[in-house]
Formats: sequence, C-alpha cells, structure tokens
Amino acid sequence: MRSHPRSPVRPGASSRPGMGGRGEVRFTLAQCAPFAIALGVLSIELSPAHNLVTGPVLTTTPALAALTMGPMGTLSAAALAAGVNVTSATYNQSWGTQTQLIIGNFLGLIVVSVASVILSNAARTRRQSELDQVRRIAVAAQEVVLRPVPEFLGPVRAASLCLAAGTGAQIGGDLYEAVQTRYGVRLIVGDVRGKGLSAIRAVAVALGAFREAVHYEDKVQEVMNRCADALRREAAVPGTYSQAELPEVLMEGFTTAVIAQVPDEQVVHLVNRGHPPPLVLHQGKVQALMPASPLPPLGFEDLVNGPPAKPEGYPFQPGDRLLLYTDGVIEARNRDNDFLHLPETMEQIPVGTSPQEFLDELHKALIRHTEGRLTDDVAMILIDRLA
Repeated sequence: MRSHPRSPVRPGASSRPGMGGRGEVRFTLAQCAPFAIALGVLSIELSPAHNLVTGPVLTTTPALAALTMGPMGTLSAAALAAGVNVTSATYNQSWGTQTQLIIGNFLGLIVVSVASVILSNAARTRRQSELDQVRRIAVAAQEVVLRPVPEFLGPVRAASLCLAAGTGAQIGGDLYEAVQTRYGVRLIVGDVRGKGLSAIRAVAVALGAFREAVHYEDKVQEVMNRCADALRREAAVPGTYSQAELPEVLMEGFTTAVIAQVPDEQVVHLVNRGHPPPLVLHQGKVQALMPASPLPPLGFEDLVNGPPAKPEGYPFQPGDRLLLYTDGVIEARNRDNDFLHLPETMEQIPVGTSPQEFLDELHKALIRHTEGRLTDDVAMILIDRLA
C-alpha cells in the first residue's frame, strides 16, 4: 500500500473568518464595525439626544456584516439591530406616538437583512467554488512533485505522509523522497521555509537534484552538496522570483534537510543539515540520532569551517524502525501550548503494525493533540529494516 500526498487543507481545519489558529475567535475591525454602530445608536437612544433619527443608520448594520461575516454574522447583526430598536422604543416610550415610524424601521431592517443574507451566501458560495478549484490545482501540483514512496525498497519497507497546514491554496514547503540505488536505499526529508510558489519551486529543485545525484554520487554527503548547489543556482537566476516573493526568499529561503543511506550492512548513515534528528525505534524504545557535529541548513555553507563533514553511522538492525520527519510534527501544540512528545507517541503504537499503519497512528495522535489545527506543514517517512 502506498501513501499519497495529502490535501493542502488540514483535517479539521477551519477556514471561517474570525477563527484563530488555536480555536479562539478573533474579530477584525471591519467585523466589529456593524456591532459598534448598533451600540453607538443604542447609546444615542438612551441619551438626551434620542430625538435624532437613527433608524436609517441602524438599518445598515446587516449590510455591513454581510461584507465580512457571512450569513450567520449578518443574522447576528440584524438581531442586535432589532434588539436596539425594541430597547430604544421601550425606554423612550415611543410605542404609542411613533409606532408607524418604528414599524417602518423594522420593515426596512427586515428587507435589508434578507437581501444581505442572500447576497452574502451567494458570494460565499462563489468564493468557495473558486478556492476549491485553486486547491485542486495546488494538490495536483504537489502530487507531481511529491510522488508516492514505494512500499518495498531493497532491505527496507517504507511509507510516507505529507500534510500541509495552509487553509487556502498555499502549497507547503516540506519534501521527501526514497530511492533504491546501487549504494543502498537513500532517503531525504526536508523543509523549505515559506509557502506558495516560491516554496514549491525550491522543493522541485531540491528533489530534482537529489533524484539524480543519488544514482551517481557514491558519498552521501556529496548528494547533499548537489542539492545545496542546485538551490543556490536557482536563487541566482534573474527573474526566478517575483518582487513579491524575493523578500521571503532572501529572508527565509533556506532549507533544512536530512539524508539517510541504508546499505546492506546493519547500519544507517546520516547527513543532517539543521534538521530535527531522525528517531529509531529499537525493541520498543526510541532513540534520537543526534549529529555529533551539527551543520547549518542548506544555503549557509559559508558558515562551515574546516574539512567537509562525513556522514555519521548508527546501528540499524532487522526489526528496527527509522522515522524521518519535519519540525511540524514535534512543534505541534495543543490548547495548553504543549508540544507533541513524538518519542513517547511512537512507543505507544502497538507492535506489529505496518509502516503505513504506523504513520496513520502518528497522524491520528497528531490530530488529537492539536484538535485538527495544524500550524505547520508535516512530512514523514518511516522505514522498517527487514534484513
């Protein structure tokens, strides 16, 4: 069974206006305006200046709410406006002397409210249709770049998972690949800073360099260097990035990555460039494969002094599981702002699950921990050592 890249829309995510990244409601100034107007009218009606004609002003509240808050917000604004009408008429004892005017205000409010709800719902449906179309294009583009990982690769069994946290059509910047070569199975997991076209362009460049270099470079560190060179050449090409993308590329345009090589020997070789350390599950216990000599992310080669770093080897025996992942997994927070404890989560997954089932369990744990509100992209590759 193969795992395909998932939709850029995270499970359980809310794309409703006014919803914060952690579930709290956040209102913009434009969304507060209708309610501020209604409360302003109420304050006038309860003051000595109640003789001012405020009905036409109050009628505008549902129309303003329809622009930013959708049907439910429009109905809420209309209900508040109706309540202000009733309160002011009762407080000022106007039911007997100005009943006709009050009824006219109510009729105007009803007509504007109904029209606003209809128009708001139509506009939302149209926007949703356009966004769904762009999402489908984004998913297709992502699936072209991030192809499925084969289930069996030489001495290992593999599975992958990729989730992007963008609520709209933003494509994530996480990357992964696993290839069987004459040097062994080679894997990469990386994270390009940023989102959108600039990120997916960098992802495509890095993966293209990796897919070619793994078959020709006998040293795994040279594979990483080829990826770094490709990204550096791409950023230097005039016109590659628009003026809008260029500041993001210059400020955040670096990539963290880790490349693993699994030869016939019971060992795994790693080259880590500023990426979270892989985790190996051995006899029910998880160990982080921390680099002895930390290296900076791709794009910061000038910071490395001395001879090129060599790959570091770690035991990887039959029955062991190796997880490569991006920081979106370990930096996932719950409502209490606590991080997901990935090693403990891995140890709790039942023994005997396949790599795909194992990643599915990690996915469920991630969604439970964040209540479906991922704030960063997620990519994972899991391999089982078979022999």
